[in-house]
Amino acid sequence: MEDDQEAGGEEYLFKVVLIGDSAVGKSNLLSRFARNEFDQHSKATIGVEFQTQAVEIDGKEIKAQIWDTAGQERFRAVTSAYYRGAVGALIVYDISRKTTFESVKRWIDELTTHCDTTVARMLVGNKCDLENIRDVSVEEGKEFAEQEGLFFMETSALDSTNVQTAFEIVIREIYNNVSRKILNSDSYKAELTVNRVSLVKNGNDKQSHLSCCSR
Repeated sequence: MEDDQEAGGEEYLFKVVLIGDSAVGKSNLLSRFARNEFDQHSKATIGVEFQTQAVEIDGKEIKAQIWDTAGQERFRAVTSAYYRGAVGALIVYDISRKTTFESVKRWIDELTTHCDTTVARMLVGNKCDLENIRDVSVEEGKEFAEQEGLFFMETSALDSTNVQTAFEIVIREIYNNVSRKILNSDSYKAELTVNRVSLVKNGNDKQSHLSCCSR
């Protein structure tokens, strides 16, 4: 593995934040994903907690450092330091408590305020095992996610439903965003601009420049 990484010369570490109201199951989503554990009696997290988990995407090892809001959400605001450097976010609500769904917009606004980069965002309706006391329909979640341009998934940290998938979709989208950003970097754009100018100036030389651009 180390030889592969050295050969590739690339290692990815992405910061992902979990946000949402207190007791929607953020900590258990994290422990289920990172350690395949669930604590029926988990207490509100005190202090910042994060886990690092490796995922393979397109043959590359991607490490996600997933941060849990650590009980700060009870104070109705999470510090800007928590969001700093985040490139992915799971905004979590509890499908059995409508109020936690109604808070989602505020969490998205806070995320937008504190993050100045492209963030892969997924709306997560957690505790889908509580179907018998569901308070938010799947359609409501989907519709809101579509309006806000979010990925959407219902999960259950209790029985593992979609937990791995939800995190992996966000991590893959971050990887895609980073790949696009590399393609749009100044040096790459400058190279394309030079080629474009050449294309305009030298009609006879199109083929060589086009192959250069499409490496």
